[in-house]
Amino acid sequence: MKKRTKQFAIDILKFCAKLPNTPEFRACRNQLVRSGTSPGTNYRAACRAKSTADFINKLKIVEEETDESQYWLEIIVAIGPQYRDEALLLWKEADEIVAMTVHSIKKSREKLKKKKESKKYKWSTS
Repeated sequence: MKKRTKQFAIDILKFCAKLPNTPEFRACRNQLVRSGTSPGTNYRAACRAKSTADFINKLKIVEEETDESQYWLEIIVAIGPQYRDEALLLWKEADEIVAMTVHSIKKSREKLKKKKESKKYKWSTS
């Protein structure tokens, strides 16, 4: 996942470098650069989380920022249909990153719930 989110950021940056320097594309490009590079940094932060709850919170940021990147890709295609093919490849990669992230969040929440339940029902040995 570290490699994929890093490569996604690189691919986003390369794609953004191809966009025209007009006001509408500049606004979209700035937003996409921010949201498209964020999943990688936040995933790395999640890997260093101090707790399962912290891990989940950081993964939620990965999910939100990747979803936002999909939004900006859709806007770019709406104003510049000539970018559709390349944007679609990036959109699909973002979709896979979102799916993997959501799966990790779900599994982590289950783990956290089990941990809380096991503490709740422990018998005292004293």
